[in-house]
Amino acid sequence: MDDKTFSLDDLCTLTDVPKRTARYYMQLGLIDRPVGETRGAHYTGKHLDQLLRVKQLSDAGVSLDRIREVMSGAAAPVPPRAKRAGSIDVRSHLHVAQGIEIEISPEEAGMTPEQIRAFVREVMLAAERVMARPDPINPPSNYSAPDGTSTL
Repeated sequence: MDDKTFSLDDLCTLTDVPKRTARYYMQLGLIDRPVGETRGAHYTGKHLDQLLRVKQLSDAGVSLDRIREVMSGAAAPVPPRAKRAGSIDVRSHLHVAQGIEIEISPEEAGMTPEQIRAFVREVMLAAERVMARPDPINPPSNYSAPDGTSTL
């Protein structure tokens, strides 16, 4: 997503944040200013991640002062919001392999978009390693254990 650029309208549509609020967050230094100036100004995936994180924290009731600390690198305990009738819960579904799926709630997990991407990479690598191993209970007839002994 790092190569994709967005207009302010696109950024606000993707995050469901009003333009006025996004500009206010920029003024406060919670998200970076756009790349370029005037009509040529654009936003990147980094801006999208920042705005999503600020929105997540703000929706969780975290103060703007605390959000500023978190965006500067401080640890971010996100208090869980009580679920109300009609509330929308956004979750990501990671399809690892046929029949294997992981559901992630970034807000509840307190994970940044970068942490989610790293988690997904690690899960995919772990799944590849595990699935490449022979079944320890029912190994193939030509399988030799790591110590060189046969399982027959």
